[in-house]
Amino acid sequence: MAGMVPDQTPATSGDGYRRVVGPLLLPTWAMIGIFLVVPVALMAVYSFLTKEFRGGVDWQFSLAAYDQFFLNRGLFGDEPPVMEWTYITIFWRSIWQAAVATALCLAIGFPTAWFIATRPANTRGIWLFLITIPYWVNLLIRTVSLKFLIRDNGPLNEALMGAGLIDGPLPLVNTNLAVQLGLFYSYLPFMVLPVYAAVERYNFAYSEAAADLYASRWVTLREIVLPIVKPGIVAGCLLVFIPSLGAFLAPDLLGGAKTFMIGSLIDEQFKGSLGNWPFGAAVSMILMTLVMIALLVYARSTAKGGAA
Repeated sequence: MAGMVPDQTPATSGDGYRRVVGPLLLPTWAMIGIFLVVPVALMAVYSFLTKEFRGGVDWQFSLAAYDQFFLNRGLFGDEPPVMEWTYITIFWRSIWQAAVATALCLAIGFPTAWFIATRPANTRGIWLFLITIPYWVNLLIRTVSLKFLIRDNGPLNEALMGAGLIDGPLPLVNTNLAVQLGLFYSYLPFMVLPVYAAVERYNFAYSEAAADLYASRWVTLREIVLPIVKPGIVAGCLLVFIPSLGAFLAPDLLGGAKTFMIGSLIDEQFKGSLGNWPFGAAVSMILMTLVMIALLVYARSTAKGGAA
């Protein structure tokens, strides 16, 4: 009706929060934009450019980098194209190595996280400190130290020969096993910490109730514990698998030509004046695309499972 004063509802605390949350998030968005979006966008642009003869890029649009990855056109580029399996093999080897490293980290990390989470509250910090203290040292130094440990005349072989367990040194360096040890050693805490966080929140009364119903330990683990702590396990697997997939220090320092991985391939393209920046950028974009597709498929399946 005319003359009536419109209802003026006082602003709630939620309204005030919504007004200030934007400005508060500006530094975060700026950091993400500068250090994540811009580098990825630049890498995407470089992947569609032409390789400069003296190194770097020539700012001319080209699909040559992607063509080089998928097709082999001969030494001079004038032969009929055939499928290029070299880089696909490197991708498959990297996926396999990362998957094995993730499985090893899970096999060791889950019992470790369970052990720490079941200790008295006043000692858990000490155990976590012992898990993380080796990682205060640079990754390069730790990888070189591991190579020194497992080399033919290193402490490991010397100890085994001194104990009479082996007659000669075990050839560990430049093998898949050495790369696996490097990946496992590098990323084990990335598995332990998220699994520990999930197990710490687990209500052990569920296990006691299952025991009262005569459930075995394996049944309790499979039917009760694992479904509840699954988010921590998934987070740990992702935190190990993704960096292992693009690792280059472990393959370069501990492996050989037969252990060449994606990270080494990308790293090689950006070294010196003979590198191929567009090809290195294209390989990076292919790797990132595959990882994003896998994450989206997992997220969609998880969302469907939660909706069901």
